[in-house]
Amino acid sequence: MFDSLSDKLANAFKKFKNKGKLTESDVKGGMREIKLALLEADVNFKVVREFVKTVSERAVGAEVLESLVPAQQIVKIVNDELVNLMGGSQSKLTISPKPPTVVMMVGLQGAGKTTHSAKLAGMYKKQGKRPLLVACDVYRPAAIKQLEVVGAQLDIPVFSMGDSVSPVDIANAAVAHAIKHGNDMVFLDTAGRLHVDEVLMTELTNIKDTVSPTEILLVVDAMLGQDAVNVAESFNNLLDITGVVLTKMDGDTRGGAALSVRHVTGKPIKFVGTGEKLDAIEPFYPDRMASRILGMGDVLSLIEKAQQAFDEKKAVEMERKLRESSFDLNDFLDQFRQVKEMGSIEQLMGMIPGMKADALKDAKIDERALGRTEAIILAMTQKERQKPDIINASRKKRIAAGSGTSVEEVNKLLRQFEQMNKMFKQLGGMTGKGKRRRMKMPFSF
Repeated sequence: MFDSLSDKLANAFKKFKNKGKLTESDVKGGMREIKLALLEADVNFKVVREFVKTVSERAVGAEVLESLVPAQQIVKIVNDELVNLMGGSQSKLTISPKPPTVVMMVGLQGAGKTTHSAKLAGMYKKQGKRPLLVACDVYRPAAIKQLEVVGAQLDIPVFSMGDSVSPVDIANAAVAHAIKHGNDMVFLDTAGRLHVDEVLMTELTNIKDTVSPTEILLVVDAMLGQDAVNVAESFNNLLDITGVVLTKMDGDTRGGAALSVRHVTGKPIKFVGTGEKLDAIEPFYPDRMASRILGMGDVLSLIEKAQQAFDEKKAVEMERKLRESSFDLNDFLDQFRQVKEMGSIEQLMGMIPGMKADALKDAKIDERALGRTEAIILAMTQKERQKPDIINASRKKRIAAGSGTSVEEVNKLLRQFEQMNKMFKQLGGMTGKGKRRRMKMPFSF
């Protein structure tokens, strides 16, 4: 999302490099580049003006002009001010001390309210909550059905009363239902419109007055750019929202909404949608987002994804198998699936400091090839997975046919597995008492 902005900011910072000292003129020239980069990223012009003013005031101070490494000081200042611009620290969802916590999801049509209502419900279900999804959109064709489908996928109950009942009555009845059945969180999926209108706002205001939601989250499509800020401002003026959910943050957007919404509305971005899957949602951390924008990566989010994807008991078992050299293709498949759970390769690489997702374009990483790897192993018998040595030419033909791949691809996978096993054995040999063996890496990058 921020690749273009990251590149432009990096070019702006180059103006400060290789200079033992900076003058006010140097700072002014660099700030001009930063200003243009932010404007091209579709950041609100008022936000840009104030941001550049604040950074400039700090950049011409003694801490920079008298510094031995002024370029690093400038980057630090920009990072600090980006964090402040986006809210300073993470803003968590407020949980009501008296259940249920009622979360009212609002926004324009097509922003992703229904999907993100389900995503949030799924996130909190993993944390031990008992969420209830509520179908308050009685206008959009198949809106109720869509919520029921995503609810079923996440095994979360959906409360609906059809499309002939007032959304206000549905919301009120849903809260009563939640209290009766022990649901401690209620997510109201309200109707959207193609634009902000009086009828929409009146209905939302009536729902708010009736159920007194704990949170009113505005779902905003990050692809809207400047319009996203205008939408956020309109909803906030009328509903006094408590936070924002930015969707389609994985898309080809310039990122202006993420840098503008907090400043314009005064309300925090609480969550970001990062993909189409129902688990593709993350809490919003201003400091981590600033690091991504400046090309510093996001190691904390990468670690959290790994912790969510990897099973601790399986990890202990895997360690034992590696020690005993009993790692087989079933284990290989299990590890492979856990890595896939972390997200796309592009997303993961974008979290590594100094690595940008667009740098992978020349690498030609084919996500479909990962699916073929899985298909090849699934086409094997249990005996073949446990003892790959028995896979002869005729077996390879059968596996290739069963997985919809070629014998060459089967051979390639078996070679990779063999190389991996050799590496594990070498690692095991290095742990022997008094032994120091030089290990050769079997892979070349």
